[in-house]
Amino acid sequence: MGIGVFLFAIKHNLDRIVASSFGYHWGVFNYWVFSEPGGVDTLTGGRPEFYATLVVVALPFIWIGVVLTLRRLRDANLPLWMVAFFFLPFVNLFFFLVLAIIPSTARTPPGRTVARRFYETLARAIPDSEVGSAAMGILATVLLGIIATMFSVERMGNYGWGLFVGIPFFLGLNSVLVYGFHRPRPLGKCLLVALLSIVLVSIALFAIAVEGLICLIMAAPLAAIVAAFGGFIGFILQQRQSFSSASLHLFLFPLLFLPGSIALEQALPQEAPTFAVKTAVLINAQPEMVWANVVAFAELPPPKEHLFQTGIAYPIRAEIDGKGVGAVRHCVFSTGEFVEPIIVWDEPHLLKFGVTSQPRVMDEWSPYRKLRPPHLENYLVSRAGQFLLTRLPNGRTRLEGTTWYRNRFWPEQYWRVWSDYIIHSIHERVLVHIKSLSENRDPQRRSAAGMAAIGEEVKGE
Repeated sequence: MGIGVFLFAIKHNLDRIVASSFGYHWGVFNYWVFSEPGGVDTLTGGRPEFYATLVVVALPFIWIGVVLTLRRLRDANLPLWMVAFFFLPFVNLFFFLVLAIIPSTARTPPGRTVARRFYETLARAIPDSEVGSAAMGILATVLLGIIATMFSVERMGNYGWGLFVGIPFFLGLNSVLVYGFHRPRPLGKCLLVALLSIVLVSIALFAIAVEGLICLIMAAPLAAIVAAFGGFIGFILQQRQSFSSASLHLFLFPLLFLPGSIALEQALPQEAPTFAVKTAVLINAQPEMVWANVVAFAELPPPKEHLFQTGIAYPIRAEIDGKGVGAVRHCVFSTGEFVEPIIVWDEPHLLKFGVTSQPRVMDEWSPYRKLRPPHLENYLVSRAGQFLLTRLPNGRTRLEGTTWYRNRFWPEQYWRVWSDYIIHSIHERVLVHIKSLSENRDPQRRSAAGMAAIGEEVKGE
């Protein structure tokens, strides 16, 4: 392990030198996050050369890493094909930790040591039966998962890698290690035990008012995949003849690693990247007619979309104070209002605005009133928005809405799928309403009754 840490330190400093030569600051988190503001995404001209240089620098370290991993797998009496985990981003960190923790098959401590006595205590405590060991594995790890989650959410306000990847991994791993403590268990049942641990933690977090139902559902796919991977590692480990000594180390490690990794992640925060979501609609009206409905629009009817019936905030109406640059637009949502000072007023082509304040992103589904987990505010943050009107032949207008936002949930690639989908849905609700208002010039007919019929013309980009 010491050699690996030393080589990583050398490579990291080499990468920092390479990045600096291309005008970019390189941090530890950039091995998993490549789209932070002012970072790699801004390297337009030199980006291909930058990536190519990083790959060339990495090649000798990849070769050394693969060789060392294979040697460790042989030493631990584990299948050599597991070297493939070396190439899985972030997951490989947990794989390396497992390899560092489990003892060598050639080192068996003699005599009745403290560790040996503790192992014998565990052997007596863990039921020998399949059902009993599964139940104990799930319940013991569920308790650990709840404590670690509350530490991350309530104490640290951290919704990062430790919460969404680290905790599910060790839930899956440790539940299977307990389940297979006395004898190897089938792979299918090991994965089932790992997934049940995630289900029970989710139920407990919902029951004790730590999280709402919708947010738990959003996190479930990622947590299930990571827990299944942890359970699979546990299944592989229990096949070893020296599994008993390895299991003891792995049982105790999460007690120190999970809080430490969450605290370290909080101490070394990664700046959230800025993403852009664009949605467009074609309108059978001139830009001059559309512009008036872009600047401010009348109240929308109650939403029929299933997404907004889950508690996700949805737009209701838009108002504006003043005209031109410096005017302030107020976009009223179901949970409050966005305050949007106008930055660009190019009538009837472009309306661009910043965001100085915004309401919470949703009302949680929960039996508890006024449940307010930290992530409801200042984690999905709108930075700016704009409406771009393009004049088309035959008196038509292409109206494109864009929102720039930051998402402080990690891994960003996973949570961006959800946030992009939500913002696209908000765009569509607004753009279809503007379309309806612009195409129905009779004020008494300006309603959203035709939203379903014209919704097919809305497209996300």
